[in-house]
Order: sequence, then C-alpha cells, then structure tokens
Amino acid sequence: MATESPAISVENLVKKFGNFTAVDNISFTVPRGKKFVFLGPNGAGKTTTIKILTTLLHPTSGNIKVDLYDPVTEQQLARKSFGIVFQDPSLDDDLTAYENMDFHGAFYDVPKKLRKERIEYLLNLVDLWERKDDFVKTFSGGMKRRLEVARGLIHHPKILFLDEPILGLDPQTRNHLWDYVRELNQKEGMTVFFTTHYMEEADKNSDIIAIIDHGKIIVEGTSQEIKEKAKAETLEEAFLKLTGHSIRKEAGTAQDQLRAMAKLWGRR
Repeated sequence: MATESPAISVENLVKKFGNFTAVDNISFTVPRGKKFVFLGPNGAGKTTTIKILTTLLHPTSGNIKVDLYDPVTEQQLARKSFGIVFQDPSLDDDLTAYENMDFHGAFYDVPKKLRKERIEYLLNLVDLWERKDDFVKTFSGGMKRRLEVARGLIHHPKILFLDEPILGLDPQTRNHLWDYVRELNQKEGMTVFFTTHYMEEADKNSDIIAIIDHGKIIVEGTSQEIKEKAKAETLEEAFLKLTGHSIRKEAGTAQDQLRAMAKLWGRR
C-alpha cells in the first residue's frame, strides 16, 4: 500500500541574510490532516521558515515541497494550495468584510458563483455574516482576526498557515478562533501549520510540535514526548528547559537582516 505524501516536506533548509543564518539546515515533514506547531523564542527562525514555505522568501539552500509543489519554482501552484493568516494585519480597512473576501477570491480565480457560496459559508463560520456589509475599519481586533481566517480559506486550500494567530486577542475570541480551526481540520481534513508563544494553546491544539532555537530544530514530537524528553510536567517548563530562561536580544539580528536585504534589493 502506497504511503500518502506529506502536506509539507522540508529537507536541509538554510536561509542566510548576509553573515547571519536565520534558518540553519532544518528538516521536518508535516503529515496531511495534522496540526503542526512551530515553537521558539523570538528570532529563532519561525517566521522566516513560514515566509519561505509561503513563497515570500527564497531559501539559500534546501529542498521544500508544499502540497508536492516547490515554493521557489512553482509559486502559483504552491500558493493555490495554502491559505495564510499573517502575524501583522493585512485587511483593507476601507472595504467591507464581504468586499475583502470577494477581492481575495477573485485574486485566486475562484469562480463568481462558488465565491459567493464560499463567502457566505465562511462568514457564517466565523460569526461575521451579519456584519458582511460593514467597513473593516469599524471592526474590533478579534473580528478582524476572524475575518482574516475566513479570507485565507476562500479558495479552499489544503493547508492553512497561522503565524501568531491569537496575538493580542481576548480569551473568548481565542477560544472561538481555535474552535473554527479544529472544525476545519476535522471536517475538511485541512493541514494546519501554526506558530504561537502561548504554550497552553500549542499543547491543546497540536498533533506534532517542533521547537526551533537559533535556527535549528532541537526537538520534535508530540507534547507528551517532548515533556518526557525534557523531564518536565508542562510544555512551558519543557520549552524553558530546552531553550533557556534568558531574554533574547534581537536588535542586532534584526539590523543584520535589514542590511542584508537592502544589499540584495540594491543588486536588482
């Protein structure tokens, strides 16, 4: 019996910004239909990896497949296979909720009739159908986040990327957001790849956890396996044992990345 191909496959991925190595020769796979969480301190390489997987950055080296497509050489096909909710807001505040959804669906070539059906289904899913004709600038932070989740699903992707999806949300909105994600994962078999700093959320909503630090994956497994390996009672305790208790200094790292990117832009 043939083994099903993974939703995401990463082999020996490296990303450098000048002399700084943001992602240092990492390898992992995400099975289809699973919820995979990337944990790590600030500056560990989580967002850089997501940007590479979602075609926003090119890797320095390594082999990557997203739904069997190469994000470097098959960008359009790869993009159609996933939805993404970015860490930073990305909605158009001067459009209505419906218009944001409709524009995104048109961008992904979703046929008009299907687009209309998907918009109604998804806005109902995230409890925003009643506000479909309201301008996004009138929405609360939690409402905007829910709309971003719905928008990322308009083209019926097989994989959903969530980069810090619950940052700044109140507990009620966080719980509702995860309810939506779990429902999509269970009913549609959608693969979920997310990052978070909330250990309780990671523990409760993941099938597989990978902890990355200084650009390297230091442990991977279920929550229970990681706790046992670290001899810890909670995931947060395990995380601190594996990555240390010191506060990370990111200023130099960020400046190095900006300088390196400016050099790259200057060569174009």
